[in-house]
Amino acid sequence: MNDLDSVRSFVQRNDYSVRSGRNLNRQQAFTLVELLVVIGIIGVLVAILLSAVQNAREASRRAACQSNLKQLGIGLHNYHSAFQSFPIHGVGTNPAEPFADEYWKSCSNANRWRLSFLVGCLPFVEQAALWQVVSNPYDGDANGTVETSPGKSIDGNGPDYPAMGPTPDTPVFDPWTMNVPLFRCPSDPGNGLPAVGRTNYAACVGDSSVELEFGNRDLFVTKVLANNPDLGGDSKQAAAALRGAFVVHQRTRFSDISDGTSTTILVGEIATDLGDYDVRTAEYETRRAVGGNAYDPNVPHRDNPKWCENSFMIDPKQPRRWRQPIPDLGHTPSNGRGFRWADMLPMFSQFNTILPPNSELCIFSAGNSGVYPTSSRHPGGTHVLLADGAVRFVTDSIEAGDSRHPVVHVDGTAARGNQPGAESPFGLWGALGTRASREVDLHL
Repeated sequence: MNDLDSVRSFVQRNDYSVRSGRNLNRQQAFTLVELLVVIGIIGVLVAILLSAVQNAREASRRAACQSNLKQLGIGLHNYHSAFQSFPIHGVGTNPAEPFADEYWKSCSNANRWRLSFLVGCLPFVEQAALWQVVSNPYDGDANGTVETSPGKSIDGNGPDYPAMGPTPDTPVFDPWTMNVPLFRCPSDPGNGLPAVGRTNYAACVGDSSVELEFGNRDLFVTKVLANNPDLGGDSKQAAAALRGAFVVHQRTRFSDISDGTSTTILVGEIATDLGDYDVRTAEYETRRAVGGNAYDPNVPHRDNPKWCENSFMIDPKQPRRWRQPIPDLGHTPSNGRGFRWADMLPMFSQFNTILPPNSELCIFSAGNSGVYPTSSRHPGGTHVLLADGAVRFVTDSIEAGDSRHPVVHVDGTAARGNQPGAESPFGLWGALGTRASREVDLHL
């Protein structure tokens, strides 16, 4: 090929490249559409990955929560082996003063029998050091003197307390402010004030809303019976209503669980309050809603556990929130659900199997009887510890009978199906909460 042919060939090649829109000296690039498609695919993959990571983290937290309950179950079994009973829910010391039964009053020289079952469990769940502090006189200022008069300071350096401490609402008694890791669910973000020391695990007291605060004690009646004879017989009411594995102020044993340990709940999970008006965790007092502050055992939720919902207390725009403003209806920020692991009062360490898991609270006040469901930050349900030591996850959709059925109590009737000794009116869920109501063929 001569020079002229070479030039002609070069011109022809470049002419073809120009006519075809190609530039042989430039690399081919992404178009805008292709770039957007790639970015979209990456975004979808990241979303899937984040969801998978979140699910994996929740699965890990849920497994840790199950492990906590298993460890608590082992502690309860070991306690029973040592003392032939479960730890009493509602135990401790009482002050030598008139009307010592007024459990709702703070006291520094006794705890008014308000200690929860979790306090008794301490040495059996690897908390022996904390138990030593609680069970011995607490000399905060190290001057060797134990406080004997409520409300006093010895030398300005802080009050001292006798063995078993003051009432559990006393934040300057250091043990009550401790956050025990075993008592906390990793999925629950609650932390700090206004709580004292939080717990996510509560005692099962059965399928009734009556006598949760007094248990089997009649002391309160000695003060008020003369002025209000309708308030008599607390222990009689408790015997009919408190049908769970734990009875306030009373020992219970494996032998009391005639329904079977594999079908009776010992402990359940509760979410702690975050100050967001959650119907599962925030106090919303029915006593203010119906008018009046006097104690009344015949509050509306005894005859209809869904009374709070039926009375339009729940925000229709946010079904998980109470109507606001709550302060007008008796809301106390320091009385959030699970705010005191050492306190036996219902709001802090009790639940009943009336409404299904993650339903709304419906209570007279934080220290009194009412409907206290289980709750959790896990999607779809809550964990429970059975009396045989097994841990189960109970879904929100568990069969729970008629949620508007009156609870069992001493004045219940066969016609209404809530007489003492009746089978639970709250289906499988209610039956799992009772220890000796002759329900059979229960399966989780």
